[in-house]
Amino acid sequence: MAIIVTGASGLLGVPLVAALRGAGERVVTLVRREPRSGDEALWRPAEGVLDPAVLDGASAVVHLAGAPIAERRWTAAYKRELVRSRVDSTRLLVRAMREAGRPPGVLVSASGVDFYGDTGDRVVDEGAPGGSGFLPELCERWEAEAAAAEEFGVRVARLRTGLALSGRGGALVRMLPVFKAGLGAPLGSGKQYWSWISEPDWVGAVRHILATPEVAGPVNMGSPTPVTNAVFTRTLGQVLRRPTMPMPVPGFALSLGLGEFAKAGLLPSHRLRPGKLLDSGYEFTHSDLADALRAVL
Repeated sequence: MAIIVTGASGLLGVPLVAALRGAGERVVTLVRREPRSGDEALWRPAEGVLDPAVLDGASAVVHLAGAPIAERRWTAAYKRELVRSRVDSTRLLVRAMREAGRPPGVLVSASGVDFYGDTGDRVVDEGAPGGSGFLPELCERWEAEAAAAEEFGVRVARLRTGLALSGRGGALVRMLPVFKAGLGAPLGSGKQYWSWISEPDWVGAVRHILATPEVAGPVNMGSPTPVTNAVFTRTLGQVLRRPTMPMPVPGFALSLGLGEFAKAGLLPSHRLRPGKLLDSGYEFTHSDLADALRAVL
C-alpha cells in the first residue's frame, strides 16, 4: 500500500518523501504535469482533476499543497489564490477519497498556527478556539474541508505548523542575508512568541502521527519551547556569529515593505504547546533553538 503525498516538491514535502522512502515506504506523489513514473499520479486541483482510483487502497494521504503564504504581497487576487489552493484542493482530495473503493485510513493535512490568531503570552494547546482575520479564517475553512473525511471513517490529523526551520528555504533562509550582514533586529515589539519546529522534528512528527492511531484532530506542530521574536533574533545572531541591532523594526515599517502579511503573519504571538505529540510519546530531537538552528544550517 502506498502513501499519497501532495506538495511533495515543497519545503517540507521534499524531506518527508525522502524519509518515508528511506524507511521502505512506497510513496506516490501527486503532480500537476504528466506523470513520469509509477510513483507519480496526475492531479490538477484548479480544474477539479483527480482520479479516485489513485487513492484506492492507499494506506495514508499527506496533503501539503498550497500557495506560499509569505513569498508575494497579498493582493486581492493572491489572497483568492491562497484560499483556492488550500480549500478547493482539500475539497477535491476528500471527494476523491470518498469515491475510492477502499479509502485511505489516514489523512494528514497541513494547516497553520495562524488558526489561533494572536494569543499573546497565553500558552495554547489544541483545544484553544480559533481567532479572527484572514489567516485564522483561512485555516478554519481549510481544516473543515479535511475534517469532512471523518464522515466516512478516515482518521484525520490537521497540522497546525509554526515556523518551520530549514536550511533549504522558507522563512529562515530569507532571513539569512540580513542577519549575515549584521542587520538582524526584532520585529515590532519583539515580545510576540514565535513557535518554531526544526525540519527533522516536523518530519519525525508526521511519521509519528502516521504510525500512532490515537493522534487525530488538530495537532500543534511546534517545539515545546517557543521563544519571543527578540530571543529568536538574538539566538540566530549568536549562531551565525553576527551582531544584531538593538532597535526593533517598527510595525509600520514592516507593513510598508510587506503589506498586509506583516501584521497578519509576523507580529501575532503564538505560544504553542504541542500537547498531542507530547502526550502520545513523541520525543523532540530539537527543543533548544540554538541547537535546532545549528542542525538545519
